[in-house]
Amino acid sequence: MSNYAESLKDLDSYISARVPIIGVHSIEQIRALRMVKQAASSPRRASLPFWVYTRATGLRDLRTNAPAQEDRSLTGAMDFAAQQFGSRAQATVVFVDPEDLSDDNTASRHVAELARLADANSGSVVIITDTPLWSGLERLGMSVALDLPDAGEMYEVIVEFLRDHHGVVPIAWTDQDARRAAEFLVGIPEGTAINVMATLVAKGSVEKDDVERLAEFKDKHFGSLAGLERVKLLPADNQVGGLTSLRDWLGRKRQIMSADLRGTELRPPRGVLLVGVPGCGKSLSAKAIAAEWRLPLYRLDLGAIMGAYVGQSEGRLREALDTADRVAPCVLWIDEIEKGLAGQNDSTGVSRRLVGQFLFWLQESRHRVFVVATSNDVRSLPPELLRKGRFDELFFVDLPDAGDRQEIIGMYYRRYVRQEPAAELVDKLIGLSEGFAGSDIEAALHEAGEFVFLHGPESLRPEIVLDIFANTYPLSRTNPEQIEEIRAWGRDRAIPAGRPAVTPGAGTGPSHGRRVMVFGD
Repeated sequence: MSNYAESLKDLDSYISARVPIIGVHSIEQIRALRMVKQAASSPRRASLPFWVYTRATGLRDLRTNAPAQEDRSLTGAMDFAAQQFGSRAQATVVFVDPEDLSDDNTASRHVAELARLADANSGSVVIITDTPLWSGLERLGMSVALDLPDAGEMYEVIVEFLRDHHGVVPIAWTDQDARRAAEFLVGIPEGTAINVMATLVAKGSVEKDDVERLAEFKDKHFGSLAGLERVKLLPADNQVGGLTSLRDWLGRKRQIMSADLRGTELRPPRGVLLVGVPGCGKSLSAKAIAAEWRLPLYRLDLGAIMGAYVGQSEGRLREALDTADRVAPCVLWIDEIEKGLAGQNDSTGVSRRLVGQFLFWLQESRHRVFVVATSNDVRSLPPELLRKGRFDELFFVDLPDAGDRQEIIGMYYRRYVRQEPAAELVDKLIGLSEGFAGSDIEAALHEAGEFVFLHGPESLRPEIVLDIFANTYPLSRTNPEQIEEIRAWGRDRAIPAGRPAVTPGAGTGPSHGRRVMVFGD
């Protein structure tokens, strides 16, 4: 049952029970008022009077919209309501966002007296508001929370809108496109969704590619919040080298991510935790996934989440995760997750509470938010974060082997030098780049690109490129103990992100199971 149908059912029962005051909490006044009008239009209530007050139109008959009196003030509407409650039974008056009723003030007490008067003669006061009601009012009645449209409701809104415009403009969307569009628009008000659809129609046609554009509209609607920022994707971000196993796994998850799961017990993918050697493409993988899946990418900055006051960090994380749910479907990137959720030396307990809050959301959220978390020091993470069932999978990203380095060198050579590298040069660079991470290869070839920019393409001789590589010192050479410790952990506890090693057990040298993710033109 959708939220609208469930809320309508509750509202209908409260009106039937003649609850003296009914609070309808919603940020969508038009949609909430439509729900109240639908309940009032039930045939069994045909003889019962319903009025509605808004600041713009004053007091009117809810069904016919005919004015009830000339006085459009709130005071006049309340006096009218008091008169009706005192002279007739089962009258209902609806007030749309009348005043600030969130605390004990004159307006709240006036409404409370009105509710008591209604209760004496089986009447009801309905308050449509986007703020909580004063506890003194809440105790006198019942409340209904009308959330934003879910995917099913949003689908109906889109289909109805497109049906009204068939024959007016060319519409290329299929039923599946409409359902995907509904998934994109979940989390925004119905009125905003209609405005977005109207914007598409206004350009003269509704094309297939417009489904993906909905993410841009949604992003503009939400703007930016502390701790959660939109990451702009570049055209080259979806080009990947290496990471064969990870890419195959992601291909299967993409099908589930975009599938219609109604009528099944399946839930959308939770995400993936990537651990491994620094500089081998863990962070860039989030961009690659978002670009290839054509989903917006948001970065959760755990450093910005931390607050100075008790409960502030938890509140900010809850707000950020709630926003991620509202902007879904999306990819949520958490870089170096151990820095925010490790908490081994945290005496305040904040990190432990953040871990619990994050894991609860990861376990219970049914929104299409695919989390890509990365970690360089996975040993500092709490064990419960690594347990099977938290993330969908744990992958280890290792140093690139010779085959991966060949692919990476070709990508970055073409990107920065803007030439096709000679086969003999590539063979020599593969040997010189033993122990290099993808970032080391990129840095070396970026320097070669700078040389070409300054001196021209003809000036770049093979000896210059070889010299740049020979003078590049990767982390595996400057800090070999740390790198080997990371690799030893990953071999035993995570799935290799790349292709299997050709010679397992052949030692711990660079040819043993290296993995990498890079991006090229």
